[in-house]
Amino acid sequence: MSIIAQHGEIFIILACLFGFFMAWGVGANDVANAMGTSVGSKAITIKQAIIIAVIFEFLGAWLAGGEVTATIRGGIVDPDLLQADPQLLVYGMLSALLAAAIWLLVASAKGWPVSTTHSIVGAIVGFGAVGLGVEAVAWGRVGTIASSWVISPLLAGTIAFVLFKSVQYLIFEARDPLLAAKRTVPFYIFLVGFIIAMVTLTKGLTHVGLNFTFGQSLLFSVLLGIGVMGIGIILENRIKIVRRADDQFGYDNVERVFGVLMIFTACAMAFAHGSNDVANAVGPLAAVISVVRSDGVIDASALVPWWVLMLGGGGIVAGLVTYGHKVIATVGTGITELTPSRGFAATLAAATTVVLASGTGLPISTTHTLVGGVLGVGLARGMAALNMRVIGTIVMSWLITLPAGAGLAIMFFFLFKAIFGG
Repeated sequence: MSIIAQHGEIFIILACLFGFFMAWGVGANDVANAMGTSVGSKAITIKQAIIIAVIFEFLGAWLAGGEVTATIRGGIVDPDLLQADPQLLVYGMLSALLAAAIWLLVASAKGWPVSTTHSIVGAIVGFGAVGLGVEAVAWGRVGTIASSWVISPLLAGTIAFVLFKSVQYLIFEARDPLLAAKRTVPFYIFLVGFIIAMVTLTKGLTHVGLNFTFGQSLLFSVLLGIGVMGIGIILENRIKIVRRADDQFGYDNVERVFGVLMIFTACAMAFAHGSNDVANAVGPLAAVISVVRSDGVIDASALVPWWVLMLGGGGIVAGLVTYGHKVIATVGTGITELTPSRGFAATLAAATTVVLASGTGLPISTTHTLVGGVLGVGLARGMAALNMRVIGTIVMSWLITLPAGAGLAIMFFFLFKAIFGG
């Protein structure tokens, strides 16, 4: 207890620094996966992608980031086993943040689209199992998280496959594809607004003092979806129609309509990513603050301070602006060739999967989910449309991430223990 009292301020300062560093890594590495499809399909420019991501990543982190943060903070290592030695939890969370942040820095420099969720979960499991004992790790919860790494890309891939097939059937196979697109795309835009609003209102706003019933959330989400759809229709009507002799069915113009839709799905994916992945940075930070402020009492259910979510959101934005553009430019073209209609299906599928997971408190990997969505779209066009070499490299980087995060965290854990005492 005396260690917490003696070094409490230092622990909070280190946690804030490491948390911001980790959030920077999330922004540098993971946001590229969130925005890559929009840039790769040429629906928006890199500059527009950064502006969209800055706004919606921050809003997602601040408004809807609290639910997953609770899982990262206290759902992986059993806090009850640390009541006698709360400083060990502090060391472990500091170690996990620093380990995951350094690994993300290395991965970003190499151009590997790794999972930030893998990085932080692996780091927490590493210090928990080796530093505290195997029994300190909630293996049932870890198993649930690990299963999500398989389930989330499968779910996103399935949704993307169905969405893209619906686009093919309702629009590209219609007698007048352009007319069909103008009629159908507003409903897709409504779907984007409704899904994001519903999950945010039902799960995300308790920490800012807003508690809605399910019925109220449903009503507000429908209204917001209609509002977003109205904006989409206005933008759609401003599209300049270009008639080309070699484009008999007007497919170029159909893709222009989908370009408008991609702006909305880019916003949705950025919001979803911020809501889910801010936990990777601020979950351990919130745990350290909670232990220090309560003089060593470990409470896994303590609320996340609003400024902690803002710190995480700010770090994500900083990483995106300073380093994210390098990966954004390549990630959208590596797996399969994307057009706005294909990018829409992949991004909306990934966003839907991520916000549903955020709503249930399950910290899934945005990287896995988006890759699953892009694979689903590629499979809808046939195996030949996929770049298997790039896919193999991505999967290999995923496999390396867990042991790398765990190994670094174990090393830092014993270093902090040596510096501050155990």
